[in-house]
Amino acid sequence: MSELSPFTHDFDGERLHGLTAGAPGRATAVLLHGAGNGSTQRLLPLLTEFAEHGCHALAFDFTGHGESTGSLAELSLRRRYEQAVAVVDAHTPAQDPLVLVGFSMSGQTVADLVRHYGPRVAAVGLCAPAVYASEAWEVPFGNGRCRFSGIIRTPDSWRASPALEAFGAYEGRAVLAVPGTDAVIPSAVTEAVQDALSARAQYTRFELPEAEHRLGLWFRDHAEDRREFVAALVSGLGEERGWAATRGWVAKQVPAGRTVTGTRMLAGGWSSQMRGLVLDDGEELVLRSFVKPFFRRHAPALLSREAAVLGLLAGQEGVPAPALVAVDATAEHCDHPSLLMTRLPGRVLVDGGDRAALGHRLDLLAAQLVGIHAVVPDERPRTYEAWTSPERVRTPAGDLWERAVDVLRRDPPPYRGRFLHRDYHPGNVLFTGAGDELRISGVVDWVETSWGPADLDVAHCSTALALLHGPEHGLAFRDRYERQGGHGLADGRDHLYWRLLDALHYASGAEKLAGPWRGLGRTDLTPEVLGARMEAYVRGLLERYG
Repeated sequence: MSELSPFTHDFDGERLHGLTAGAPGRATAVLLHGAGNGSTQRLLPLLTEFAEHGCHALAFDFTGHGESTGSLAELSLRRRYEQAVAVVDAHTPAQDPLVLVGFSMSGQTVADLVRHYGPRVAAVGLCAPAVYASEAWEVPFGNGRCRFSGIIRTPDSWRASPALEAFGAYEGRAVLAVPGTDAVIPSAVTEAVQDALSARAQYTRFELPEAEHRLGLWFRDHAEDRREFVAALVSGLGEERGWAATRGWVAKQVPAGRTVTGTRMLAGGWSSQMRGLVLDDGEELVLRSFVKPFFRRHAPALLSREAAVLGLLAGQEGVPAPALVAVDATAEHCDHPSLLMTRLPGRVLVDGGDRAALGHRLDLLAAQLVGIHAVVPDERPRTYEAWTSPERVRTPAGDLWERAVDVLRRDPPPYRGRFLHRDYHPGNVLFTGAGDELRISGVVDWVETSWGPADLDVAHCSTALALLHGPEHGLAFRDRYERQGGHGLADGRDHLYWRLLDALHYASGAEKLAGPWRGLGRTDLTPEVLGARMEAYVRGLLERYG
């Protein structure tokens, strides 16, 4: 076992006590304990584990914890961050890559350090992490009945935490340790942290089904889990930040003699990470990687389907889709299930613009959907799957929503099957040109392609337009579709069924659509705006077709 060396650090009139292990090597691992009675003492086995994996490692007690001086009541999130910066700057080799490991409250501190140290942070390990509203950052913790407690106990106050933004921008290695039972951190917080880390990081969820919230104690007492956790973190310490296998696979797929000279994240993805790759001859490719656990589990079917559809569409006129380069649907060769395809020209347009420009754009969307529905495949894709049901749907309370859910309490109406994109909305369509020269240059994201009623694609795009531009645009999209030559849609309550089958899926989950749109500049799409638009849209559907 590596020898532990104590140290002290004087900070703002207080003396912080810490321990180090290992010699300068691959990186410095900084372990940050949680709140309450947390201290470095329970983290000592983890400290030595990092040292045995070739890292310099340190941990220290925040003010009022363990062997450090000072009053816990006077500590704050800001002072935790400042103390961590002071210790790291004084006791780690300058510019040494950092592995930041935070327990519970220190999830917020890790996020603050990620923002401060930027690319120097090679990996983050979050163990049942908490994140907090910005209003809480400066406020002393007090005695449990003070302002800090009031802020953090305000329902959903954490949702606007700057920590989530920091994790969403982070591109290094990230491991989230999740206990099977956590009576301290709400599951919604854990899922929000996961969504943020999945946006850009090389992310892994590390499940500990038998553990509870205090994961420092769990790692102290469970050597195998401790070793696996540390190994998962240090696997991302090279220049490739944990993407070595994927980079190697891509290098084998590009044309002979070509190399990748540039990589950048592409905005707008939610289910997967999208990267633009530039080859040395200027050709551009796109790499889709499924990182989120849910989509990773379903990746074999999703990516195999997309690969097949891209092959089918390569011979179709009027449906501009990427060309398939290669696919590794089961992550046999890559770090995550991945698909490599050509990059189409154009840009996603989600701004409102003036009325005439928006109308022209929506007509183009409708005409392109008519073209997709005209595809006659040699082999039908799978039959559509409903994304919600009366039993699963979650809506606000009230008579309006009860009436809407009741529409779904019937067998699906009969329909004439068509080739469906199944996730057709403005975020998956590329445009080139401007004004009267505006044209659709690409339709992307074919993982949900299905066989079913054209009403479903019309419904999905209509829901998106209602949230993005206002309920009137969602209500009118059917008319645009039919003016562009679309036909075969159901009438009356049959059509209403399909519209509500889609809309009610997003009654409490509009973030799935609007989150990427905000990343493209639509910061006006607040939860309040989305909620009001969804309610008005559902009411309009019931009035028109009910």
